Amino acid sequence: MKQSIYGLTFDQLTDWILEHGEKKFRAKQVWDWLYQKRVTDFSQMKNVNQSLIDLLESHFTLGTLTEEIKQESQDGTIKFLFKLADGNVIETVLMRFNYGLSVCVTTQVGCNIGCSFCASGILSKSRDLTSGEIVEQIMQVQHHLDTQGKDERVSHIVVMGIGEPFDNYDNLMDFLRVVNDQKGLSIGARHITVSTSGIAPKMYDFADEGIQVNLALSIHAPNNDLRSKIMKINKAYPLEKLMPAIDYYLEKTNRRITFEYILLKDVNDHKEEAEQLANLLKDKRHLSYVNLIPYNPVADHPYDRSEKEAILTFYQTLMDRGIKCGVRTEHGTDIDAACGQLRSKQIEKEKARKKKKLQNS
Repeated sequence: MKQSIYGLTFDQLTDWILEHGEKKFRAKQVWDWLYQKRVTDFSQMKNVNQSLIDLLESHFTLGTLTEEIKQESQDGTIKFLFKLADGNVIETVLMRFNYGLSVCVTTQVGCNIGCSFCASGILSKSRDLTSGEIVEQIMQVQHHLDTQGKDERVSHIVVMGIGEPFDNYDNLMDFLRVVNDQKGLSIGARHITVSTSGIAPKMYDFADEGIQVNLALSIHAPNNDLRSKIMKINKAYPLEKLMPAIDYYLEKTNRRITFEYILLKDVNDHKEEAEQLANLLKDKRHLSYVNLIPYNPVADHPYDRSEKEAILTFYQTLMDRGIKCGVRTEHGTDIDAACGQLRSKQIEKEKARKKKKLQNS
């Protein structure tokens, strides 16, 4: 199977072109056609010599993702369900904000982290996405925008879709280098956020990368007992291992970290948990921001959305303790809002269809 050309960083593409006997300047030409002019076929690269086009066509593809479903919300959010070359499906989401267009990308087919409230983890991980498959999510969304003729471009990226980004670290880093490259999509590092559930060793590695990409940590509980109940990863990386990794990141980068906190009714949304979270973050509050997230209920999951009063109390408790925070604005609530819901629903439909087909045969 041909690999996606979007998986190559500019340096990797340059090396590949040189190894195949072509001139170095050809890499810049190809890169420009891919990310500035955004062609959908190698033959559209007009100033590239035919021998290189033939080489590219024999080794690479521009399309490993096929759009299966596109759900559009009244607020402008678009959720895409893409089918991969091997038949697996993933979700990608375009969201509109007053500061620009943000795309939430997926990094794995399924997820092994095992957060009990999450639709993404209903099906365990079957494989990592390649860097090309991650980049192509951005390109598919950008191609959609291009066809609308409004001269809109993807300006922000959040790596918060299905899967744990740090469990696919090398492909994640190549993806970041591609989309951040100034000669290509040129999406600023400060406009990109990577979210992790807390793989502590990789947080040290990420701090050492020397990039200005934002980091978000899904914390969701302020103590080990509660966090282990709702997030299995806490058993491997409890707060005693996680907080030193956060301290190292803050000291190394001096960049603010966002703490994601999904509010689950009568589970982690009491004033007591807010006080514990404030205590946990008090020595790093100058570089901390807590993003409080109203829960989107998921079928067959035992959780409900917190009451508005509980959310406001939690918010005010943190603010009173000097912890900067906010309540996330919701997008796409009239479509399959929670990450992984559309994918899970489609997989169940496909299973039912196959079962019915077998019964009728």
